[in-house]
Amino acid sequence: MDLTSDVTIGQVVKSRAGRDKGKIFLILDIIDSEHVFIVDGDLRKLDNPKKKKIKHLIVYNTVLPELKYKLDNKMKINNAYIRKLLEPFNKSF
Repeated sequence: MDLTSDVTIGQVVKSRAGRDKGKIFLILDIIDSEHVFIVDGDLRKLDNPKKKKIKHLIVYNTVLPELKYKLDNKMKINNAYIRKLLEPFNKSF
């Protein structure tokens, strides 16, 4: 069973179901044991993250710790920064 204990903030995921199937996202926040908020900086921006079930995501081992660091230290992040972080993954996956 896929649970949020298997994921962390800043982890790269790919949607396996829904309109956004095949798109790469970052986990912005963990809501409960089955749901997370995801963003990509393009269609799903920081001010309107998508609530998604973990079972509808392919979870990659890649974690971008700079996102979690900036969120923990209340540093400013914007959608362009998210797109820049995800750019190499959109080309390779």
